[in-house]
Amino acid sequence: MKLLNLLTACAVLTAGCTMGPNYKRPQTDLPQGQDASNYAVFTQQNWWQMFNDPVLNAMEDTALQYNWDLQAAIARVDQARAEVTIAGANQLPTVSAAGTTGRQGNAQGSGEATSRAGLNVSFELDLWGKYRRMKESARAQLLATEAARDTVKLTLTADVAKQYFTMLMLDEQIKIAKQTVSAREENVRIYQTRYDAGYATEVDLRRVQANLQSVKAQEDSLRLQLAKTETALAVLLGKSPRAIVEEKIQRGKSLNEVTLVPDVPADLPSDLLERRPDVMTAEQQLIAANANIGVARASYFPDISLTAAAGYASSALTSLFTGGAGVWSLGADLVSPIFNGGKITAENKKAEAQYREILANYQKTLQLAFKEALDAINSNQMYRQIYDSYLAQTNDMRRSYELTKKQEDAGLIGVTDLLSVEETYLSSEMNLATARNNELDAVVDLAKSLGGGWTAQDIEDAKK
Repeated sequence: MKLLNLLTACAVLTAGCTMGPNYKRPQTDLPQGQDASNYAVFTQQNWWQMFNDPVLNAMEDTALQYNWDLQAAIARVDQARAEVTIAGANQLPTVSAAGTTGRQGNAQGSGEATSRAGLNVSFELDLWGKYRRMKESARAQLLATEAARDTVKLTLTADVAKQYFTMLMLDEQIKIAKQTVSAREENVRIYQTRYDAGYATEVDLRRVQANLQSVKAQEDSLRLQLAKTETALAVLLGKSPRAIVEEKIQRGKSLNEVTLVPDVPADLPSDLLERRPDVMTAEQQLIAANANIGVARASYFPDISLTAAAGYASSALTSLFTGGAGVWSLGADLVSPIFNGGKITAENKKAEAQYREILANYQKTLQLAFKEALDAINSNQMYRQIYDSYLAQTNDMRRSYELTKKQEDAGLIGVTDLLSVEETYLSSEMNLATARNNELDAVVDLAKSLGGGWTAQDIEDAKK
């Protein structure tokens, strides 16, 4: 115990010296931060609940539990956590027990039996802070890995929402196509009757027939897209191969029933953007690289190892632990680099170059974070205007189709004019469904670009 106390005291005495620079957050030219409360709807832990769709909420929960990419990211966090423990163990004494028994002799005889049992303690003095920097680096890597896991989680939940909305959009477009097919089939029946009675030309009949086949092909294409979307969503949910093949993907609300959050401000909350998981990952990697500079610089200086041993030795196993058999030893080893062909210098230059590389990556990540957020805000605003324009177009084309159909029935215009209006009307309905999907996707992208998944306390911390 005295030996352990001695080694612990040595560790305390040498704890104040650490090689390498202490980390300082790089200076970055950021825009003026805005009030984070403007984005409160995007900073809830389960941000997707803003859409008020129970089926989507259940899908997100399933994906967070069973998605394989997220499971792999969680395993990487466990690995990084183990690395922190390993790095911390270098700062503690190593204690081992050993025992031997045997005989000693020479040419004159077999000698006598000898036995030894002991406790060995070794400790390397961290005079230059090498191991402290190693633990600092490992801890930063752990935080970086945790943030990377959160990035996977954020991307996963965003992908689930967007695939779900795409599925609802395709459902709506298939519904429109089916209704159009029914209308076109009625047109074909009417023109077939007219042709048989001699009141319509074959040219007109062929045109309406071709128009019908065109919409049927469009419907089949949409069904194919829907099938691919459903399997992609099944993979995100972590479904088994059997479930992917046999189980159907549930629906909740229709595309137009999904809640669309109100308009958001056009400013950027800088304090929240800096806390995006990808930005946090980049900064923690920078902290780790900064600590590694200290590890490399410590290689210039000698390593001092303390060793101690205490135990028993005797010439007979039966008297091994009796009085007078105790032995002990205490020593120190010093290893200092003299010549290594420039290896240590090169390792220092490498560590510094790695820091500069990761610093560039950090600045680039921060740059892209603001770009993505600004793009998402602009998209959120513009897609709402685009939807309103398509809605007005669809309403106008619906009325135009009704009037044109009456004129065609009365024989005032030809089938060509009717088909032209029908095509435009169908296109406007399809575009309206796409625009609605784009609106919802823009909300998802905005939640993703702001980091998503924060609690109210996180927001308060960000304001400090």
